[in-house]
Amino acid sequence: MSDLVVGIDIGTTKICTIVGEVRTDDIFIVGVGIEPSRGMKKGVVNDISQLTAALSASVHKAEKSSGYDIRQAFVSLAGSHIASLNSRGAIGLIGSRGVRGEDIDKAIENARQIAIPHNREVLHVIPRSYVLDGGDHVRSPIGMHGFRLEVEVHIITASTTSVANLEQAMQGAHVFPDRFILNPLASGDLILTPQEREMGCVVVDIGGGTTDMAIFIEGTVWHSSVIAVGGDLITNDITHWMHVPFDVAEAVKVQYGNAQEKAVSQYETFDVQPFGEGMPMKVKHSDLAMVIEARVTELFEMVQTEIKRSGYDGLLRAGVVLTGGCALLPGIREVAQNVLNVPVRVAKPEKITGMADALKSPAFSTSVGLLRLGLQMDSAVAQPAREGGIQPTKIGNLLTGFFKKLLPDSEN
Repeated sequence: MSDLVVGIDIGTTKICTIVGEVRTDDIFIVGVGIEPSRGMKKGVVNDISQLTAALSASVHKAEKSSGYDIRQAFVSLAGSHIASLNSRGAIGLIGSRGVRGEDIDKAIENARQIAIPHNREVLHVIPRSYVLDGGDHVRSPIGMHGFRLEVEVHIITASTTSVANLEQAMQGAHVFPDRFILNPLASGDLILTPQEREMGCVVVDIGGGTTDMAIFIEGTVWHSSVIAVGGDLITNDITHWMHVPFDVAEAVKVQYGNAQEKAVSQYETFDVQPFGEGMPMKVKHSDLAMVIEARVTELFEMVQTEIKRSGYDGLLRAGVVLTGGCALLPGIREVAQNVLNVPVRVAKPEKITGMADALKSPAFSTSVGLLRLGLQMDSAVAQPAREGGIQPTKIGNLLTGFFKKLLPDSEN
């Protein structure tokens, strides 16, 4: 039981608790608890009591299926309150010896010394690249000689209030958040290939309330952001157009939806019961697809704007990897490819065994990814602290095992 890891993905649409064992070649799932989400909107808590009840139900299901008493977990975090920036730090070196792990720690600590508002806190500090005596593109400076070491880092921050509300809901469910992990980092760790991370790729994780993005270049994260719209944007349009309840519109989207009008019949119809006591109305598949295509196009135009804002749009040779529940929508890959004009693929969790059948869907990429990335983060923090080394923040460690390409094991 000591080798088991717990991840809780708290989304706008669902809460998924997973208990599993992270192995070298796969993740063995021993327990799953999936519950409709309540008390969340666009990744932010709006009703603590409702969220606590939904969390408790999800955790209880996972405990029942695994036989494991859940008291702490790695927890996903998203929402429009997420922000990121890049920073640089530098230190002088003793030229008679090579660069050591503590030198890198000190440089990163200096890069972290930035002014952030009092109502925000650091979630992740991720090393991007190193410069040694003016020489750019140093992948690993360990053991190299020089007099000045610089590091560029990607810093992700979150609203202190949003995090505190999520923590309170979890405490109500009697679960301690071991650490919070940004959604696209967890899903990216799971679904991206080493070649995609190296050559330049965007993870676009489309959930119900938010679309979470992370740009990976040269093996690490260069940019991250959260767009405060997701699959619910499409569902809301269907409710207004058809005059049906939200749950009916969601069911229509899942059962009959397609993101490409040209891919469906112009003549086939289906019946829908609108509000009121009137007769069911007939809806053309093509009309529904037209509504969905307009909203999906709008969503990817927002993604394109964010990619251009990052300044890395010319470096994405591997294109875009779509995941999240909305990635299941037929035709969405083709629309993304048309709007973004880059290669696009849809990804789901792979190499999972045990109670894994329900999780082999893009909707669970973050849920499963929390297990492996969270364990890597804990392993990095568990290493003995060096003099002058960096300590983890309240909600996340500064150096994660996911980015060992840029920061190998330090020398002692």
